[in-house]
Amino acid sequence: MWMFVKRDFTAQFKQTILGPLWHFIQPLFTTIVYLVVFTNIAKISTDGVPPTLFYMSGIALWNYFSSCLNATSNTFVANAGIFGKVYFPRLVMPLSTVLSNMVKFGIQFLLLLITMAWYYFNPSTLQHSSTLQPFNHFNFFNPSTLLLLPILVLIMAGLGLGLGIIISSMTTKYRDLTVLIGFAVQLLMYATPVVYPMSAITNERLRFWISVNPLTPIMEAFRYATLGSGSFTVGGILYSAVFMIITLFVGLVIFSKVEKTFMDTV
Repeated sequence: MWMFVKRDFTAQFKQTILGPLWHFIQPLFTTIVYLVVFTNIAKISTDGVPPTLFYMSGIALWNYFSSCLNATSNTFVANAGIFGKVYFPRLVMPLSTVLSNMVKFGIQFLLLLITMAWYYFNPSTLQHSSTLQPFNHFNFFNPSTLLLLPILVLIMAGLGLGLGIIISSMTTKYRDLTVLIGFAVQLLMYATPVVYPMSAITNERLRFWISVNPLTPIMEAFRYATLGSGSFTVGGILYSAVFMIITLFVGLVIFSKVEKTFMDTV
């Protein structure tokens, strides 16, 4: 597993000039685009939180989930060559993907912390806008809420892994899913409060369907733990955790069946 984690991390930036710096550059440019489109053009509220921090927190967690889902959903097809040459527990491959993406998440989370520290030690940057909360409202140094972070990341990793191995088991026969998954992940982002807070949803029916999304409580709780915004409920986290456990169980059952015969169909 360690070998695959190292391979995933190094091979991604092989023959690149900037290497791992892309993990900093990508969220920075994405944040700039979100600032222009969703803050300056669409005028979407960020719950009184500086838009830069709001978008960076959403991008960091969403990138981790989408990377895990996209990579693990292609496990059998992408690794058919090595699977056909040597035997090892096939589940090692998607697990290593989840762990290697954890390193990338750590880098992007570090960028978020650096930006939070900059706002914390430069409170004058918030004085130009009356819509922003004082920075002492944020839970930057509150250990009671920061303890939520490992739980939230673990649930998000489980959801990405569970959904990914279910889809990877199906792509051995239905290759259309490989094309569909990229499109579906993009749509799922807009059904998750990544670029908007739940408080901005005023339509009750739409609010209900977004709250049914198991990723919604995690995203809201993540912002609550880091920025002090968003809505956090124990029931919401339990709902996401139960959904994750069921998804993982179903995924492991399907994965264990498909791994015995997938070489005949890949």
